[in-house]
Amino acid sequence: MTASPARLATVTAIPVALVVGVLAFWLLGGFPKAAATGPVRTDAASMDDATTGICRALVARLPESLGGLHRRPVSAGPEQNAAFGDPAIVLSCGTVGRRAVPQDAQLMGLSDVCWYPEERSGETVWTTVDRQVPLRVVVPAKADGAWLVNLSAPIVAAVPFADPGTTHC
Repeated sequence: MTASPARLATVTAIPVALVVGVLAFWLLGGFPKAAATGPVRTDAASMDDATTGICRALVARLPESLGGLHRRPVSAGPEQNAAFGDPAIVLSCGTVGRRAVPQDAQLMGLSDVCWYPEERSGETVWTTVDRQVPLRVVVPAKADGAWLVNLSAPIVAAVPFADPGTTHC
């Protein structure tokens, strides 16, 4: 008994399709890994009472989910730090020193908050230039930083405006 051409094609196509499917699955990253939910490493410096009060008010206003990224615990300074998503996007309040912004810096005004973005190896560091208490948000290259605008409402509500002087957003 000889195999029909249709049967021979089927017997050949099934293993080839399986190999191609497994290869494509592997090349596309396989099964997605579960997002990390553990504490994100942060530093906590001492702050004066006024700064501590402003930072606590800001952190208390932050939602549990921001732009689809879920909030995560921080290892230190929960009254001044917050983290969202995996890879973690970390907001630090009050522990950031005032930075001199270069004259030719490209500042970005996002919903009433003026930011100075700095590209660094594997991340973008966003620092406010128009708040009484400086804020920093570190966004890893693998994360989508477009949601940064979602921080504006809590920042505007909790952190008083400070005239940045000659710097314009």
